[in-house]
Amino acid sequence: MTAALLTILVSSFVIALSGAMMPGPLMTATIGESARLGFVTGPLLVTGHALLEAALIAALFLGLAPLMGSGAFFAFTALVGAAILLWMAVGMFRSLPGLQLSTAQGPVMRHHPVVSGILLSLANPYWFIWWATVGTGYILYASRYGPPGVAAFFTGHILADLAWYSLLSAAVAGGRRFLSDGLYRGVIAFCASFLAVFACFFAWAGVDKVRHLAFSP
Repeated sequence: MTAALLTILVSSFVIALSGAMMPGPLMTATIGESARLGFVTGPLLVTGHALLEAALIAALFLGLAPLMGSGAFFAFTALVGAAILLWMAVGMFRSLPGLQLSTAQGPVMRHHPVVSGILLSLANPYWFIWWATVGTGYILYASRYGPPGVAAFFTGHILADLAWYSLLSAAVAGGRRFLSDGLYRGVIAFCASFLAVFACFFAWAGVDKVRHLAFSP
């Protein structure tokens, strides 16, 4: 049980990190505003992001409760999630040659950073796609271990966002670049490789569930 929860936490961390590190609204806002607001920019943006995702997870459980025990629903989310993860990995690999952290520019926030964290997340179509596929599938998997499993998933997910955006804020607010573009691309390549492996795991889980459903009496 402990090993399973640790696996969920670590894999959730790496998967979330792969998404957080790709350019998007939250990342550009963090880079653009940290020089003005300081190190707290990243953690405050992530706080808003985390509040939104906690509410989403609660809504998913309330809305998906009748389907939680459905093997067909698990198989569907696992297979679609595997396809999305593989698509993400391929896109990350293809973006590597021209990927530059130093060229990101952020908008000026018109709201408190916590509120901006919520609004910027909602403004990102990728966020909806991820939660409709990968996020739902992983929640279903983690829920096999009860509330501790879901807590491990959410903890790893939010810690990844907090670690990355805090690091970005520290780099910008401190006026020095210890995050080179080369290092950035190296981490993205590692995350893309991890996503590809995890896509295979999701695909295997989905196919295995389909096989059991097909041959069950």
